Amino acid sequence: MWKPCPFTRHPALLVYIVLEIFILSVKGLNVCTSGSATSCEECLLIHPSCAWCAQEDFGQARTLNSRCDFSQNLQKRGCDAPFIENPRSGSSLLRSKPLSSKGSGVTQYDVIQIYPQKISLSLRPGDQTSFKVQVRPVEDYPVDLYYLMDLSLSMKDDLDTIRNLGTKLAEEMRKLTSNFRLGFGSFVDKNISPFSYTAPKYQDNPCNGYKLFPNCVPTFGFRHLLSLTDKVDRFNEEVQKQLVSRNRDAPEGGFDAILQAAVCKEKIGWRKEAYHLLVFATDDVPHLALDGKLGGLVHPHDGQCHLNDKNEYSAANQMDYPSLALLGEKLAENNIFLIFAVTKRHYVLYKNLTALIPGTTVEILDQDSKNIIQLIVNAYNNIRSKVELSVWDHPEDLSLAFTATCQDGQPLTGLRKCADLKIGDTVSFNITVEARGCPPKGTRKSFTIRPVGFKDRLEVSVDYRCDCSCTYYTKSNSSRCNSAGTYSCGTCRCEPGYLGARCECEEGEVDHQHLSACREAEGKQVCSGRGECSCNQCLCYESEFGKIYGTFCECDDFSCARHKGILCSGHGECHCGECKCHAGYIGDNCNCSTETASCVSDDGKICSGRGSCVCGRCQCTEPGAFGDTCEKCPTCPDACGTKRECIECRLFNTGRLADNQTCQRMCKDEIITVETLKKEDSNAVQCVYKTEKDCVMKFTYSEHASGQSVLTALKEPECAVAPNAMTVLLAVVGSILLMGIVLLALWKLVITVHDRREFARFQSARSRARYEMASNPVYKQSIPSHPMETDFHMHIIKSCNGGVH
Repeated sequence: MWKPCPFTRHPALLVYIVLEIFILSVKGLNVCTSGSATSCEECLLIHPSCAWCAQEDFGQARTLNSRCDFSQNLQKRGCDAPFIENPRSGSSLLRSKPLSSKGSGVTQYDVIQIYPQKISLSLRPGDQTSFKVQVRPVEDYPVDLYYLMDLSLSMKDDLDTIRNLGTKLAEEMRKLTSNFRLGFGSFVDKNISPFSYTAPKYQDNPCNGYKLFPNCVPTFGFRHLLSLTDKVDRFNEEVQKQLVSRNRDAPEGGFDAILQAAVCKEKIGWRKEAYHLLVFATDDVPHLALDGKLGGLVHPHDGQCHLNDKNEYSAANQMDYPSLALLGEKLAENNIFLIFAVTKRHYVLYKNLTALIPGTTVEILDQDSKNIIQLIVNAYNNIRSKVELSVWDHPEDLSLAFTATCQDGQPLTGLRKCADLKIGDTVSFNITVEARGCPPKGTRKSFTIRPVGFKDRLEVSVDYRCDCSCTYYTKSNSSRCNSAGTYSCGTCRCEPGYLGARCECEEGEVDHQHLSACREAEGKQVCSGRGECSCNQCLCYESEFGKIYGTFCECDDFSCARHKGILCSGHGECHCGECKCHAGYIGDNCNCSTETASCVSDDGKICSGRGSCVCGRCQCTEPGAFGDTCEKCPTCPDACGTKRECIECRLFNTGRLADNQTCQRMCKDEIITVETLKKEDSNAVQCVYKTEKDCVMKFTYSEHASGQSVLTALKEPECAVAPNAMTVLLAVVGSILLMGIVLLALWKLVITVHDRREFARFQSARSRARYEMASNPVYKQSIPSHPMETDFHMHIIKSCNGGVH
């Protein structure tokens, strides 16, 4: 009997699969079973998390079992792990030499700047696998520098400046590398109209008639003058021989020269084990593809080397200028870093070109090229401080995602480039690969990952895991299929005319009479519309929602009542459309709990004595009561009494609750203390009670919209103050004295008024007496006989006059 490969996973893949299954489960859809896969290969293509069970006796009787499901579900349903087909993506190292630390020396041909060098990927469609790539630019790596110079007439002063460039440049570059070689080439433009002067008089001297510079050499496209060499004197000698030429229009044919310098590797002398620097010095803009049509050149550039025996570009007047895409491809293919050394006037144009041509930099060249050495050194340092990965021969059915980890150690998703590096720094890139489909059987593909400008590369070979190992044990006319079908991966593919899971029935046996055995009653659907009638019995479909069962597939475990979207409220089991509740729950959907513990309030009463417990929740019957246990009721008669106990224990540590040490448990309301109670809140209940010391305590009780109880109480109870004895005594004595004085004053006033009235009466009588005495001749005044009598009469008179004389 065949034995499938063991089911193994990497930890990262396990997390990925579990997360995928969780997401699919949350969405309520089993993507594997809903795909209706009839073979192992179809199952693998549905989703990378789907697995196939190849076990012969898998599943329950009288059920159309889906062998395609998540591997966890298959094992729960009885499929043994060795029979589960679930190939995973993975990678394996084929060549992994360690990174080097130095470039030059006896081992320069074995320098390794990328790790690993070769790997193999096994990819299941839709699945992902990742691998790590490390890159380290080594110290003292060999450098080949080819100087490509514009020799049009406007560059005459630049030519004079670089006549001793070789010696000076070699001195500077040897500070950076001990293995340096230098080459030289020049260009002008295509020698055809309208790019150059083509009249016969200009053939030998395009400067003929030009007063400022009457003599120059004939126009040429590209001329290779010196192959790469470590003998810098040769460079100086070759430059001394050069003369400028002249073309007609402003743009130059420099892109023709760049392409030839890149692809003519043998003649230029590029070494495989060296950095390739191509310095392009000009003071004007370049001609691009399609410009050649102005001169009748309709053939696009073929990207090949066309240097003749004289090392001149022989196809200059036969093909169009190269496109940017072709130029970038050839530079990258030959690991060449292009350095544009251009005047400031054209810096922006060439800067934009660097975004279109990988591995390219631009530097500003002085009008006479006097800064060319420093320019080259700066460009070289800039190039060496960057690492950028490029992908070659990328298969269309593969998607690649990059994450760069540069010198700061922080992963940068979506980037394949690191900058600001120092020589010897190691950077890494995590590359995730996913196959989007399955190519024809036996197909193997490959691609290459290379740091831009490096000779080093990572070769990646890819094979696709689209087949199941159980298919190798396929057997036709198998006895498992009653010799009427092909057995493969646990299922039978019946021959024409045979039906059934094991090809046990013939088509002629299935008629109306036999189908009636699969109907619950006349007129009803065969197998309730949820299964197939096979050999006079119902085989129920599998459902992503649950299990379908019964003689006629009339029952299931997912069509019961739900509460808040949960079957049987999660407190019961669904049996053939009816909820069977667990202990402690009742109701059609088992949502009603018989427990009352959740209804007990802090004081131990059911619903605080203000309601009844229904389905484990309080239903308040007391008007104004609310809360989980009806504990809140500002308008209830006992509200002030209940909150009084909390005021006593929380503020003064007195009362019943303080004695029982239950204050913190039962009194959780917010208590605010104030100096004076305000009565603006109409919703607040005013409460007053008398304390043990015969003081009066006042507080208000209210409920916020959030349901929180708020008690606002006086800081201290209001108490009557006992009078001071001395104060009372003084007050009484003072009152008595005051009353005496007032009475004396009143008596004096009355006496005075009375005396004055009497005196006035006396005065009036006296006046009348005098008149009578004076006018009555008969009257004679009596004469006292004794002197004392006279004094007594005078005293009486004084008393009647109030002592006034």
